[in-house]
Parts: sequence; C-alpha cells; structure tokens
Amino acid sequence: MDAFFAAVEQRDHPEYRGKPVIVGSDPKEGKGRGIVATCSYEARKYGVHSAQPISQAWRKCPQGIYVRPGMSKYVRISERVMEILLEFTDLLEQVSIDEAFLDVSGSRRLHGTGPVIARKIKDRISQDQRLTASVGVAASKFVAKVASDLRKPDGLVVVEPGREREFLAPLPVSRLWGVGRKTEEGLLRLGYARIGQVAETDREYLIGKLGASAGAHLWELANGIDDRVVSPEEGYKSMGHETTFATDVEDAQVIHDTLLDLTEKTCRRMRARRALGRTITVKYREADFTTYTRRQSLRAGVDTTEAAFPVAWNLIRTMLRRGRRVRLIGIYLSNLLSAGKCGQLKLFDSEMARDRRLAEAVDDITRRFGEQSITRAALVGGTRRRPKIDVD
Repeated sequence: MDAFFAAVEQRDHPEYRGKPVIVGSDPKEGKGRGIVATCSYEARKYGVHSAQPISQAWRKCPQGIYVRPGMSKYVRISERVMEILLEFTDLLEQVSIDEAFLDVSGSRRLHGTGPVIARKIKDRISQDQRLTASVGVAASKFVAKVASDLRKPDGLVVVEPGREREFLAPLPVSRLWGVGRKTEEGLLRLGYARIGQVAETDREYLIGKLGASAGAHLWELANGIDDRVVSPEEGYKSMGHETTFATDVEDAQVIHDTLLDLTEKTCRRMRARRALGRTITVKYREADFTTYTRRQSLRAGVDTTEAAFPVAWNLIRTMLRRGRRVRLIGIYLSNLLSAGKCGQLKLFDSEMARDRRLAEAVDDITRRFGEQSITRAALVGGTRRRPKIDVD
C-alpha cells in the first residue's frame, strides 16, 4: 500500500488531499517527542519520512497537517485489503499491516498471468477502498519487493524471469535485503556502490570480506537468487506498540498505566490477526536515551492483556530506578503462531477462556463504536484507589 496511514486520512478527509499529511505524535510546534509513523508523498518532498523524530518533521514542514494514528481503523482496512488479495491466491504471506507477498503460480488459469493479476489487484483495491497499491511482479520475493518500491505511488513494475541481474544492476546497494547503514558504509569502502558491482564480484572474495553468511547472502541477492517460498505461516515476526512520553516520567504509576494501555492495544491487534505470541519483549528508554530491552518466553502463546501484562510489567519493574526518568516504553509480542491452528479449547484453561471471551466482546464494541468507546477502569483517573507501586 502507498503511504498507507496517510493515504487513509487523505481518503477520509478530502480537505487533506494534495497536502502534506504527517501521521504520528503531536509535534507541539517543534517540541514534540515522538516519531513519524508515515507521511504522504507531498510531505516527503520536504524531507519528512517514516521513523523521523516528529520535532524534526515539524522543522522541515511546519505547514503540514499532523494527524494522530487511528490504528483500529487502519487494522480494519488492512484486513479488508488482505481479503481482496486472498481472492487471487491462498498463498499469501502478510509481512506488515500494509504489505504482503503472493505466490500466484497456481492462479494463472483462473486469473491470468502475473502482470494481469497485478493489475486486477490494483483495480480491486482502488474500487473497494479508494486507495492505491504498488505491485512488483517477479520470479522471487526479493526482486518482487524491490520492484514494488521503484515507482510509488500507484506503481506496477514487472521483471521478466532471467532479467533479474539486469534489473538490479543499476540500483544502489542499500536496496539489498540486510544492508543497513553500517553494511552500506562497509560496501562503499570496498568500492561497491551499485548492486551490479556486487553481482560481478567473486563470491569467495566477498565471503572473505564480509563473512560466510553475509557475503554469500548479498552475492546471491545481487545475482537475483532468492529461493525463499511465500509462506502463509511466516507473516508478522512481531506485533507491538511503544510511546514516547510528552515529558520524561519518573512516576511508576504513570509508567504502569501506560504499559497497560500499550498491552491492550497490542493484544487487540493480535486477536484481529488471529495470532498468539509466545515471547514478550519490553523496551525501556531513559531520559539520556540509554535503551534497554527485556524478554521472556512463555510455554503457550497469549493474546489477552490479562495474560501478557503481568509478564510485561514484571520485566519493566526490573529496570525502574528511583530518580531515573523514563522517555519511552514499549511492548512487543513475537515468536508468533496462528491461533486457529493451536486448538483454542485445549490451549486455554477456564480462566483464560473467560478472559478471552471478555476480550472478544470488547473487540466487538471497539470495532463498532471506536477505540475510545470502552476502556479499563484502571486507565480512568480517579475511579478507584490504586495500590502503591514501589520502585527499587
């Protein structure tokens, strides 16, 4: 999908169309502390991009329209888009809220060639959701992914089998999977600026310079070699939420309640994706930007706040220190498995089954009336006397 969150906001607010839209935290006139979730293509012309500090985005584009994310809406639209994709093949691997791989090898008799299917998908999404998608068609996942990114928005790039090296050769090495800033700097020092230069290098030489795993991996990708199959079982590697506090926080109760809210949002997404998480990870960043993570793996997967939050809070509590202020916290569930394939009735005991029924009832209310229609009493100020939370 093209600039997914921003495109949804422009669709739903005609007055935003053609204008720079930045979805993320409140910029507070350049004093905000969060990040950009995504932005429209109009905003990108000013140098705004995803994961950028919101304060920096404001300095580059103060005239932009800043919108807080509406995740429940985005999830609903994502689910509908995935339903459309499943009309063309059941070999679908969703890798994020707005991106998926499809293997359409077995769909040609019914729907046509890869390029024909790509056009049908784009038309269906446009008609059904009034949104645009960019599609790459190729014989491998890596090349299809690169192709999908080249002509955004509303792009369609086809790479015919056997022309992968030719297609990749002029592109910068940063397009290779696994090449981050440090790896790119290392490749540039070796004299590799373009993928074609990596492809032409002796494989063993590259392994000697980068190591067996990285060297072989990058050489194969540069030559268009990628044998990974589209696997519906893969999909998301993790799901989670994090938040940057408006001001650095020392109050353990505020940290507790914020983590509870983040856990609630994360578990709601897990249930929407029919996924269970067996590993819980918390992220904790202090005022000086020192960042810690802690994780714990469970015997069985979970998708409710009642099951996930006590574990997450115990992990966070080990990092709280009196006098140390906190800038950011987050929670992620990973080591995912499909809820539909692990036998719900056997997995949950009576108490867990009760918790899940309650959670599903709340999900139904939020789908119909919005995220703010119902909340936990613990997250409503002044509703009850809370137990004191101690900090070491």
